[in-house]
Amino acid sequence: MSTSTSTPSHKRAFESTNSHSASGISLSTALLALAVAFVLMASTMPSFIQRLFRPMSTAMGITGAGGATPRPTIPEGAEKATVGAGCFWGVEHLYRKHFGDKGLYDARVGYTGGDVENPTYKQVCRQNTGHNEALLIYYDPSRITYRQLLEFFYRMHDPTTLNRQGPDAGPNYRSGIYFHNAEQEKIAKEVTQQANDQWYKGRIVTEIVPAGPWWDAEEYHQLYLNKNPWGYECPSHFLRPFEPLEQK
Repeated sequence: MSTSTSTPSHKRAFESTNSHSASGISLSTALLALAVAFVLMASTMPSFIQRLFRPMSTAMGITGAGGATPRPTIPEGAEKATVGAGCFWGVEHLYRKHFGDKGLYDARVGYTGGDVENPTYKQVCRQNTGHNEALLIYYDPSRITYRQLLEFFYRMHDPTTLNRQGPDAGPNYRSGIYFHNAEQEKIAKEVTQQANDQWYKGRIVTEIVPAGPWWDAEEYHQLYLNKNPWGYECPSHFLRPFEPLEQK
């Protein structure tokens, strides 16, 4: 959509041809106001339109995917963490932005927690497969700790809304931590309790369950906001300015 700055000149041309007409001036002002409102609405509400039609965006060639996303080699000794915090586009984007140069090897968006094998995005959006939109993180444990990843998790989304993040409602947008071993389970419960007491005043509804089968999301979802800088990002995805958690 064009946001050309030529509109003022159009307005002047219109007014020039109607300089002796009060109704003409009124009409030009109304048209200008309508145009400005339309541009503002389009620039601030891409989320609604893109989210409705994003399953079709690849076929229409508007995701800018440019082929398969290269998958980096995950070195021996890497560990993984799985979380769900609403629309996975913004979750991936924030984790990459914050940890990309701090030991994050890779982050894949996908589906977990459901009972259908290899689900598609359309199936998950029907909200009857049990899956959650989630992020699978591969990281260097000598540079990033699991605790750091979870503290970031509780800062970057709203864990107090059941089956919802911002305007995105349904079980596929639920807040969840999916642990891969007993140590992760222990840390997840500790961090959750601390965040619940110190940050969220007892309102956290995040599920903490064992990691189940993982299914990568379709290719056009990977690195979505890198490919589509103006794409949808859930408004609840931002870093809260909390004080560091006090470990007891």
